[in-house]
Amino acid sequence: MPAVRRVTVSPAARCARYRERVSPALQTRLSPALRARLPAALAAVATVAAGLTVRAVTGGWFGKYAGDALYTVLVHALIVLVLPRVPPVRAAAGALAFSWAVELAQLTPVPAALSEASVLARLVLGSTFGAADLVAYAAGAALAATAHALVRRAPSRRSGQRPAVSFRDHA
Repeated sequence: MPAVRRVTVSPAARCARYRERVSPALQTRLSPALRARLPAALAAVATVAAGLTVRAVTGGWFGKYAGDALYTVLVHALIVLVLPRVPPVRAAAGALAFSWAVELAQLTPVPAALSEASVLARLVLGSTFGAADLVAYAAGAALAATAHALVRRAPSRRSGQRPAVSFRDHA
């Protein structure tokens, strides 16, 4: 029985394979930092657009809770924008913690007072506590983590090849 040969790929080799798959024009135009953050920035813009659309088109409970879920999705996208290598579950946990902290702060009079003074504060902080909002935030965090994980796992569509390193390489 032949011995199983383990293949390890060094980080330098992975970078070289990545550079081979990405067009040179794209490599020179976008810095690595921008290339890592661009999907999160686009997701944030798309989330704001979706939130405004939901608010304009729908009403009632769906509009309210969809807006709450999208609020957490936006916070998730902003976390990934600042920390592009953060794992999806950790980013979702941070977004959920922030959203819940803002909601629980509404039990105090501070957000209501700030909301009266500023439209921006009203959009970010809200004014009144609602326990059902906590569930909507959790749904938004789950949606964001799922989308983030799927985007991270998707192979490049341009190359049509499998990723440079896969689990098969280490079997």
